[in-house]
Amino acid sequence: MASTTLLTVEEYLKTHYEWEPEYVRGELIERAMPNKIHARLVALLTRRLPDALYCYVEFRMRLPESVFRIPDLAAFRDEPDDFPAAPPLVTVEVTSPDDPLSEILRKCEEYRAWGVPNIWVIESEVRKFYVYTAGLSEVDRFDLAEFGFSVSAESLFAEATAR
Repeated sequence: MASTTLLTVEEYLKTHYEWEPEYVRGELIERAMPNKIHARLVALLTRRLPDALYCYVEFRMRLPESVFRIPDLAAFRDEPDDFPAAPPLVTVEVTSPDDPLSEILRKCEEYRAWGVPNIWVIESEVRKFYVYTAGLSEVDRFDLAEFGFSVSAESLFAEATAR
């Protein structure tokens, strides 16, 4: 849901928000409130990613064309600036029940156009993993071969729902 009042980038960056919205060419884009499984999946994946990566949860990134996105998780090869202008190695979006698919796809396409090589989507309600290239493709695991990293949907969801 976008606001009807257009803001400048400067206004967006200096304003304090109770729940940080994203910014797309002058419009504020509300983000879905994460639920318990969403939060657990992000926490577990953050712990499992290689120590060589710099991982950030809900980290605001400056994409081209006056767009600021806040992925659920971003992993960088090098320590990023406060508002990184260079793409991370990985972005992760975990869906919430009220996330419109069109908005998830729009964000993924923006990440792809920016140069993010690994765009991962976790659909928490149906316990599935997807990678985005020119569209979403279901996969049973996320891999970063150069780091010897692999995590299956089955194992991540099993751990997230244990206890």
